[in-house]
Amino acid sequence: MMNKMIGLLKKEPMLTVSVLAALIAMFITPPSASLISHIDFRTLGTLFMMLTVLEGFKKENIFRPILKLAGSIGSMAGLSLFLVFSVFFSSMFVTNDVSLIIFVPITIILFRAGEKEKYILPIITMENIAAVRGSLLTPFGSPQNLFIYGQSGVSAGRFILYMLPIWIISAVLLALFVVFLYRKNIRERTSICDSSFVGEWPKERNAHRIGYICIFAVVIWTIVSRTNLWPYIAAAVAVAVFCIDRKILLKTDYVLLLTFFCFFIFSSSIASNEKISEFLSGAVANREYAWGILLSQLISNVPASIVLYQFAENRGALLYGLDSAGLCTIIGSLASVINYRIYIREYPGNGAKFIKVFTLISLAFFALVVVPGYLISLSPL
Repeated sequence: MMNKMIGLLKKEPMLTVSVLAALIAMFITPPSASLISHIDFRTLGTLFMMLTVLEGFKKENIFRPILKLAGSIGSMAGLSLFLVFSVFFSSMFVTNDVSLIIFVPITIILFRAGEKEKYILPIITMENIAAVRGSLLTPFGSPQNLFIYGQSGVSAGRFILYMLPIWIISAVLLALFVVFLYRKNIRERTSICDSSFVGEWPKERNAHRIGYICIFAVVIWTIVSRTNLWPYIAAAVAVAVFCIDRKILLKTDYVLLLTFFCFFIFSSSIASNEKISEFLSGAVANREYAWGILLSQLISNVPASIVLYQFAENRGALLYGLDSAGLCTIIGSLASVINYRIYIREYPGNGAKFIKVFTLISLAFFALVVVPGYLISLSPL
């Protein structure tokens, strides 16, 4: 049993980091009922529902219409722009995590079909940027947006107008990044000649597809409505999926859920420690932008938002910092961890390659937006 656990940790570097962080947290603040109560179980429950339902989507080939549409695009630049901006716009409504869970697998399928796998890593990295920067516009685009929006009491209109300038800048830069990738041959064709990769929709599976789509609609409503009934809905989703196809529950990415859980333990420990809280009280005020970016590199932006909000005076600067944090390292945003997990499941052993490409492209984007983001964030939300 111990050998299996060690083997799993060696195979899953992000899980290893999160487990070590959680163990360190036990020395910072001993486990208690209060500490456990600060863990964001809503995010964990939502992620469980999305990961489970989307495993059903993959098995039943529910993304077939999107695959057909994308497969009809002739140029690589056009296909890449379609995929990147599908993530950019969808993340505003279904959260950045969900948009990546939907479109990164589609990207891998399409680029494999067109024998363009060399572009997979750059494009899914740009999709990661698109998820992080597209989702920042709306209050429910990301967990940290949702948390700060709920705590701040500002109107949705005010929130959107405040985030709009950096959102527009990000959209323009993303388009330029895609064009730059294909600069040597902007007319390069996709080479998708065979449409068999889109698969079929057997009539006898119609009930399964309808069932998953209905469950997906319920999950999206749960996210958008912020209902407190989410634990019961998560249980109902598990039961419904079990009734449709019990094997799907075995395919859910529980490693990712455990990674998130460990990061939340670490962040809750920091927030609960009196000495650390005293330090943050004097250090964070008027430095929210930098703190949001830097602390997120240790515990990711969602837990960092929970830790830092109570010490922040300029909520807008904190929000801008948290939404920029995912451009620095893979740990900066839990959405990036999801992207990493999806890729590694398709290409085992390529974790170091993913991190190298991800870091280079994301840091280049970060270098272009960090100063404009800071200047805009000087005005309060």
